[in-house]
Amino acid sequence: MTTVTSERPVAAAGPDELAELPVVPARHPWRWLAGAAAVVVVAQFVHGLATNPGWDWPTFRAFLTTDTILRSVGVTLQLTLYGTVLGFLVGAVVAFLRLSRSPILQTIAWVYVWAFRSIPLIVQLVFWFNLSYLYKRFGIGIPFGPTVLSFETMDLLGALGAAVLGLALHQAAYAAEIIRAGVISVDAGQLEAAAALGIPRFRQIRRIVLPQAMRSILPNAGNEVISLFKGSSIVYVMAIGELFYQVQVVYGRTGRVVPLLMVATVWYVVLTTLLSFGQYYLERYFARGSQRTPPPTPLQRARALVRQIQATRLTAPTGGTS
Repeated sequence: MTTVTSERPVAAAGPDELAELPVVPARHPWRWLAGAAAVVVVAQFVHGLATNPGWDWPTFRAFLTTDTILRSVGVTLQLTLYGTVLGFLVGAVVAFLRLSRSPILQTIAWVYVWAFRSIPLIVQLVFWFNLSYLYKRFGIGIPFGPTVLSFETMDLLGALGAAVLGLALHQAAYAAEIIRAGVISVDAGQLEAAAALGIPRFRQIRRIVLPQAMRSILPNAGNEVISLFKGSSIVYVMAIGELFYQVQVVYGRTGRVVPLLMVATVWYVVLTTLLSFGQYYLERYFARGSQRTPPPTPLQRARALVRQIQATRLTAPTGGTS
């Protein structure tokens, strides 16, 4: 074993000598080996998708855009939209009840969150679907007194209405905690300064608190919306024609389980990706108060890269003969 030493220590070398030392980039053989192994695994998976006849891609292409599937995608989007809008509206009310100074309102809001987060969603949906078993009619009138108007429960709440109600109330419990966390993340001194200036309470919340709280609310809210979009498949227990239910009906009739499941998977992936893009641009919009120059979007980066390549080609020296 031999040891090679320099004639002069590096610390004792002058600036000119240090500048002449070769710069050798650090080598990471294990990182390259892990990357190569990952590429091989991905290539094997893609090869299996293309060559394994069990995936049955002709059946997948035949059912991907049929009228039945497209209508079921529309029902899934309706459930997601109604559940999200109603859930976050109710959740905002519950969140501010929990933040109120009234112990009664705080207790009611806490019990609501506790109950709807404790009961499984499928149990809630089945309960709302069978609400007419407990209450034949709903009435409007004087409490503990005569009823002015009454409605049949079956006429008032159908299968789709029960599904929307169950999803919205379940979503509201989680939305309330997300909104409450965003509100309490705002510095309390800003509210004190706004109150000292005589700004009304509602305007403080609308113009000062919520725009800043949205930066904390949006990432978790986006996760909840995407989770609700995929979780809406649970309403198949109510025989509502959403995406997963219709896929089950089709593969129950044709026996083509795998390609039909891939149809549902592709639609869920595509729509989830679109929701993720929307979340990204919303977060970018509400980050304007904390970032004077927001980072470029992926589209802006791609355009900058194209312009850089074009500029490099234009400035590159052209070869010639003398």
